[in-house]
This record gives sequence, C-alpha cells and structure tokens, in this order.
Amino acid sequence: MYVIEILSSDALKTIKTGESFGRILQPGDSVFIYGDLGAGKTTFIKGIAKALDIHENEITSASFVIIAEHYGRYPLYHIDLYRLSREVDIVDLGLEEYIDGDGVTVVEWAERLGDWDCTFKVNISVKNESDRIIKIMGERDRLKRLGNDRES
Repeated sequence: MYVIEILSSDALKTIKTGESFGRILQPGDSVFIYGDLGAGKTTFIKGIAKALDIHENEITSASFVIIAEHYGRYPLYHIDLYRLSREVDIVDLGLEEYIDGDGVTVVEWAERLGDWDCTFKVNISVKNESDRIIKIMGERDRLKRLGNDRES
C-alpha cells in the first residue's frame, strides 16, 4: 500500500488537500475516511466535491441523512455513518450499489463498515488545536501525483 501524509494547518488547507486528491479520483472509486469527531472529514470531502465541480456548500455533516447524492463532473455519493451506533452490514443498507457504482463514493466513519474493500483510505487525525495530519493510502501511481509520499 502506498501512503502520503500531509500536514494541514487550517480548514482551507484541508479543503485544498481534498481538492487535489479529488482530481485523481474517477468513477468507481471508493474513499473510506477515518477520524475522530471534529477532525475535518467533512471539510476534506468539501475539497473532493470542488474537484468534481460540485459547490462545496452542498457538502454538510449528516443530521439524519446517511446518503447524499451530488452531481458534477461525476456523481459524488457522500455516505456518513456517524448516526449508526455499531458496525453495519453494507448489504442491509444497500450501500454496495453506491460503493461499486458509477460515481465517486466517500464514506465517513468507515470503520463501521468492517472489512469492505475500497480504492483509498484517508485517516485524518488531530495533531493540536489547528493542525491535522491527513494520511492517504491507496494506489501508488495515482497517489504519487500528490507528493509527500512513502511506502508502507
């Protein structure tokens, strides 16, 4: 697995990092995002949306919506599993049609899916009050375009 790590000092840098990452995504890709509450997962997804020609204001944290569909250059399926209190069976929720679908699928709180395969994993961790460490894991050839890389 190939890994890049980026230090983000504010929300704007997190959005820009998501946007750069979003430019390498293509239909059929699934991105599983991990991180504590308030780490910046939704902010990162706003950047992915921008790269897909979707206005970032369309991307919001879930209230009671598990799946939000957005349409730009490719469909973006934003799945937020925060409200689910336990590991879920992806088949029971019907998520496989999105994850294996025709758009780009991003899943927040992906640890609740168990061992489902994805194209990229993103872990956003809080370093201090303003700084975040964004670690992106996945396909070497595509991630090399983002820089800040290392083998893992």
